[in-house]
Amino acid sequence: MLICSALVLLMTPGLAFFYGGMVRVKSTLNMLMMSFVSLGIVTILWVLYGFSLAFGTSNGLIGFNSHWLGLSDIGLTELWDGYTIPIFVFMVFQLMFAIITPALISGALADRVKFSAWSLFVVLWVTIVYVPVAHWVWGADGWAYKLGVIDFAGGTAVHINAGAAALGVILVIGKRVGFKKDPMRPHSLPLVMLGAGLLWFGWFGFNAGSWLGNDDGVGALMFVNTQVATAAAMLAWLAYEKIRHGAFTTLGAASGAVAGLVAITPSGGAVSPLGAIAVGAIAGVACAAAVGLKFRFGYDDSLDVVGVHMVGGIIGSLLIGFFATGKGQSAATGVLYGDHSWTQLWKQCAGVGAVLAYSLVVSAVLAFLLDRTIGMRVTEDEEISGIDQAEHAETAYDFSGAGGGVIGSVAASAAAAQTKQTKRVDA
Repeated sequence: MLICSALVLLMTPGLAFFYGGMVRVKSTLNMLMMSFVSLGIVTILWVLYGFSLAFGTSNGLIGFNSHWLGLSDIGLTELWDGYTIPIFVFMVFQLMFAIITPALISGALADRVKFSAWSLFVVLWVTIVYVPVAHWVWGADGWAYKLGVIDFAGGTAVHINAGAAALGVILVIGKRVGFKKDPMRPHSLPLVMLGAGLLWFGWFGFNAGSWLGNDDGVGALMFVNTQVATAAAMLAWLAYEKIRHGAFTTLGAASGAVAGLVAITPSGGAVSPLGAIAVGAIAGVACAAAVGLKFRFGYDDSLDVVGVHMVGGIIGSLLIGFFATGKGQSAATGVLYGDHSWTQLWKQCAGVGAVLAYSLVVSAVLAFLLDRTIGMRVTEDEEISGIDQAEHAETAYDFSGAGGGVIGSVAASAAAAQTKQTKRVDA
């Protein structure tokens, strides 16, 4: 479980690379930092009160355990209830989920948000949105958990939560300068592919680790389904864009893989490997289609957080109601199995609808309050010239040198020859 925790931690730098490669050069560092700062902020919040409020027992809406405030009264050998892992291990595993969830939101806000405002937003959002939603879904007395909503590793609590929040914020802060007019192509597709690879790798800890090491085989099923659904989604996305746009793109491959990972996150413990293929393929096509909606409806979701994470999370969560076999994490079956009951589908709809509505509304309110007080956006001039220089006084790449490769070698050789000639003349 400690290794799984480390794998989930790796996903946040992976996400930073994934997002960082998708933006223009002038916004690269800001995009990296918006993910990276979450590692610092959320860790402290989780230790102080986040873990206590998310996983303590109190009521169906929010938890509380005074012994867990500041992790001040947890025994080193004290085990998580019903499992053979220490509370400290469960706490740090869940911390990694809490870290990456607000980082996911940042991709929708590229190029235009003050770093200080973003940091404060993370503090408020984790406290007011993530912590309660995590309690609803995973807390022992959370209302969604008791209702029977299935979310193995975060389709609602992480992906729908982050995607809905992204939509709420961008509706408040508005579009980037030049949206739908200026080209805003990814500046480094190799960086995107590196990030996607790290996400795929770390996601095995994210998903399979969420069964907390139980030896009943469900964790292994989730591991297999994670791989299967991701592969299916990547291929489905590529097929869609070839038919629709005439090319197989690297960005499509990376985005399709992430869409599959998102969709199988809530459902992988409930479906069979064949069901995982269906979940991945449906998510790949649906998310590929959904990313274009921002141009139709005019909301500027910079890096397709809504189209991939919100839509993918909704699809993965709802398909449990169709493809759950009753032979995985629980006996609950979907419409296509068992007695063909619609009960589980309605439960999934309740969980999806509640998380989506709560996160969308509260996130929009938080963004509105911050925008009207300290201001959420950088100035138009700073956005045009580059947020990296304005907010971080740095640039991602130094193009002032001779460069690398053949041209750099020729330039370096010429400079060396000139130096030798000068020395001969001086002698």
